[in-house]
Amino acid sequence: MNLIKELEDNHGPGCYPYRGIVLSEGYGAVVKDDTGKTYIDCAAGQGVANIGHCNKMVVDAVKQQAEKLITCTGSFYTEPRSLLLEKLVSITPEKLNNVFLCNSGAEAVEAAMKLARLVSSKTEFIAAMRSFHGRTFGALSATHNIKYKQDFQPLVPGFTHVPFNKFEKLQDAVNENTAAIILEIVQGEGGVNIGQPEYFQAVRRLCDEQNIILIIDEVQTGFCRTGKMFAFEHAGIVPDILCMAKAMGGGLPVGAIMFPEKYKMDPGKHGSTFGGSPLPCATAVAAIEFMQENDLAGQAEKKGAYLIDKLNTIKSEKIRKVRGLGLMIGIELKEKVQPHISALMELGILALPAGPTVLRLLPPLVIEYEQLDCTVKMIEKVLTS
Repeated sequence: MNLIKELEDNHGPGCYPYRGIVLSEGYGAVVKDDTGKTYIDCAAGQGVANIGHCNKMVVDAVKQQAEKLITCTGSFYTEPRSLLLEKLVSITPEKLNNVFLCNSGAEAVEAAMKLARLVSSKTEFIAAMRSFHGRTFGALSATHNIKYKQDFQPLVPGFTHVPFNKFEKLQDAVNENTAAIILEIVQGEGGVNIGQPEYFQAVRRLCDEQNIILIIDEVQTGFCRTGKMFAFEHAGIVPDILCMAKAMGGGLPVGAIMFPEKYKMDPGKHGSTFGGSPLPCATAVAAIEFMQENDLAGQAEKKGAYLIDKLNTIKSEKIRKVRGLGLMIGIELKEKVQPHISALMELGILALPAGPTVLRLLPPLVIEYEQLDCTVKMIEKVLTS
């Protein structure tokens, strides 16, 4: 037995469904296992590697910052943190001019919910059915799928889930104690379900009228994935609190929430030991600069449209529907998806599920058109065999 697999199987937490291969290196949209076999990576670390694996700008930033200062708490000023704050403020609407830095998407959601309660003095939240916001207790309470929640009850009280894209149902759930509404523009884990601009615009008006905070979770959709720097731009709205993580750090763990000046917290109200440390901040600045200099949003828009067109040419009775926004794509099947994901891996394509019947593709935005063509060819082979 492979020693690496044996060690992880014997001493790991047991909660990860291992794919059976040992990944050893990667560059761009390709990863390699310990046998030398290469794969086109359409999982990208669950949507982390938007700028590709081992991006040179990020690697250089890691090297340079690691030789100067790796860690520093939020009690001290640091140049990398200040530069990241400046960069984030420059790529988001003027209203979102304050930033709390953390380490992951779930931490960002937790911070957003704490801030919403603090600012509103109210305690209840409305989220969408099929939503996914993380696995920590607060984020898990906002998540809809019972399979993630059933063994951990009771969760944080005060969460109501309503159908996605159904404004009247959401409106009916609002009461005088509603602190915030938390939504994804595109539900990733829930099946790559795309929100309608009219829906989000109605939600935005409702929040303004009822003094409710609108939290938009862009942990997966942010940083060019959908063809815009942030997916809320497709909807023509601006959230009150924006959650981000995944692709922000170019592969290193970093997350954040952004919010208006009027929401600024007093010292001690929240914190994070590693949030805003110099190393991930430096890499995040490098990653975002790479996105801007290489127009990754434009690349995602064009390549996503190309990929969807190609996928729609596949003649397979197993396919119910192809949907996507940018390079966030779901192929809804009429049967269970997991066997097809395993078959694709054998053919050198790494993909993800999004629920039991949706094949999800989240390739690096730097993926080449030839690699997209190969991906389509392998998907066609699997779904027509």
